[in-house]
Amino acid sequence: MSLRYLKVLPLCLLGLFSLPAQAQGIAERSEVRNFIQEMNKQHDFAIQDLNKWFTETRIKQSIIKAISRPAEKKPWKDYRPIFLTETRIEGGVEFWDRNAALLARAEKEYGVDPAVIVAIIGVETRYGRHKGSYRVMDSLSTLAFDYPPRSKFFRSELEHYLLMTREEKVDPMSLLGSYAGAMGQPQFISSSYRHYAIDFNADGRRDIWNDPADAIGSVANYFKKHGWKTGETVTQRLDASSVANKALLEEKELKPSHSLSKLKQQGFTNIAASLDEQQLAAVINLEGDEGNEHWLGLNNFYTITRYNHSALYAMAVYQLSEEIRSRRTAAKLAERND
Repeated sequence: MSLRYLKVLPLCLLGLFSLPAQAQGIAERSEVRNFIQEMNKQHDFAIQDLNKWFTETRIKQSIIKAISRPAEKKPWKDYRPIFLTETRIEGGVEFWDRNAALLARAEKEYGVDPAVIVAIIGVETRYGRHKGSYRVMDSLSTLAFDYPPRSKFFRSELEHYLLMTREEKVDPMSLLGSYAGAMGQPQFISSSYRHYAIDFNADGRRDIWNDPADAIGSVANYFKKHGWKTGETVTQRLDASSVANKALLEEKELKPSHSLSKLKQQGFTNIAASLDEQQLAAVINLEGDEGNEHWLGLNNFYTITRYNHSALYAMAVYQLSEEIRSRRTAAKLAERND
């Protein structure tokens, strides 16, 4: 027997001893047992079904690692290049062209800019090409029971998920999503699916995984319900060179709270004259390639942050939407000229 074999043997034995625990999943953990009892009493789920699902569920350390290093922790100068790419812009034009009638209908019924709907789906899943590879049951259980910083939130999402799968008549072990349990082309979490997903093509299902109609309609409905205002400006780059109140340039608040007239008085001199001075805005501060950038966070910008509570995310969606719109408009003009 070689020395190398002697060193490896204990690890092999350890792996063998750990197999039964892995095979049992997490159904026997005390906090999971409590959750099972709650789902039974509050929602009349069968104990037998819950035991089966949680026995098959696995805790994934890769999920903990992923949620501990979100892209939104990056500065804007590093975050922007992730989403403002040629493939995402061209992919957005193709997605828009392929679903032009659906997007036009969503705009008519919900008043939401089609470019923003396209950009959301582009940022989230590259137009449905990357919807996630984690079992949603594993993701939500890992974060509900093994991630204390947000265990309360994900425990609630796990509850919504089981209710959702029962309502939609889907096996809870069958659905795949992101490390955070977001699902489908628009990456809805479970509670968002239950509240905002719609059957936009009236086929009797709310299929945001494979049906672009339902994905588009659901994003439009989400934005409408979160206060999107048709035709209003989303944001505008600000000139902060004359602003004396430096604290204003360091604010983190996303909710609009300053009137535009007040911001003009504070030294933001380039606010568009077409904007209502009584309209409220936040001052969005981003770390760009050439130093700090300052932007107006108007109502529709804030609405985008309800999808993901990050100024970086909202700005990426906005700028991608504008690039897609510009590229598509130019292509259509070139077609007419030909």
